[in-house]
Amino acid sequence: MLLVRQLAPGFKLAYIPRGPVGGGVSGLLPELDRFCRAQSVFCLKLEPDARWDEDSARTLKSLGFEVSPQPIQPARTIVVDLQPDEDSILARMKQKTRYNIRLAARKDVTVRPWNDIAGFARMMAVTAARDEFGAHSQAYYQKAYDLFHPDACELFLAEYQGEPLAALMVFARGRRAWYFYGASRDAHREKMPTYLLQWEAMRWARGHGCKAYDMWGIPDYSEDELEAGFQGRSDGLWGVYRFKRGFGGEVVRSMGAWDRAYKPLHYAMYKLGLRLIGRGAG
Repeated sequence: MLLVRQLAPGFKLAYIPRGPVGGGVSGLLPELDRFCRAQSVFCLKLEPDARWDEDSARTLKSLGFEVSPQPIQPARTIVVDLQPDEDSILARMKQKTRYNIRLAARKDVTVRPWNDIAGFARMMAVTAARDEFGAHSQAYYQKAYDLFHPDACELFLAEYQGEPLAALMVFARGRRAWYFYGASRDAHREKMPTYLLQWEAMRWARGHGCKAYDMWGIPDYSEDELEAGFQGRSDGLWGVYRFKRGFGGEVVRSMGAWDRAYKPLHYAMYKLGLRLIGRGAG
C-alpha cells in the first residue's frame, strides 16, 4: 500500500506503512519509482515491518534510501510472547505488574467487550488531554472497529460497579496481536484497571491463535538506556514505557523509517524544515 500526502505546495510525500510485505523492496522499486515520479513526489518513505538487520540496512542504502529524520510509527516496541501457558506468561511479568493485575480483580474491576465507540472516543479525548498526545476522531475509531470487528479486533472496557474506568482496542492478524489504542479516566485509578485490561486483551489474543502481543511504541533507545532512564523521565513515550515494561516482553527495534529522494533540493528543504521545527520545540 502506497499513500500520498501533500505536505505543502509542491511537496508531495509517498509513504509505505509497515511494508513492503512479503519480501524486500528491490523487486517493487521500478514500479514505485514510476508511480512516484508520475505523481511528482519529492520523497518516498517506507517503514518495513521487520526487525533491525545490518544486511537489510546495507541493501536499502545500496538502493538509494537513507535513514529518515522523520519516522511516522514508533521504531521500538515491546513484544510479549503468548506461546507459554497463562501462569508462565504471568510469571515472566514484573512482580508489581502481576500484583496489580490481581489487585484489580480483587477490587471488583471487571473487563468485558464493549461497542460504545462514542464513549471510547470521549475517553480517548480525556486521556489525550491529560497525557498530552494526539487522539483520532470518533469516526476514525468507528471505521477501524467496523473494518476488523469481530474476528480481528475487539474493544474492551474495564469497569467498577458499572462505571467505565479504562478501555483499549486490540487487533489480531495471523499470529500477532497489537495494542493500538488505550484510554483511561481519572476515577478509581488506585484499582489498577489498565493492568487487568491488558491481561484480558492478551488472553483474547491467545484465544485467537496469536503467539505474540505487540504493545506498540516505546522510546527509541537501547534497553540499557531505557532501564537507566525510565524512573526519571515522563516526556514523550517514557511514561508508557514505565507501564509496558512490566508485562515481561522483549524490547524489539524495527528497521525504522527510510527515505528515497526524487527531488534532492526539495528533500534538503524538507530536512532543514524538520531541523528548524525541532529547534523551535526545544
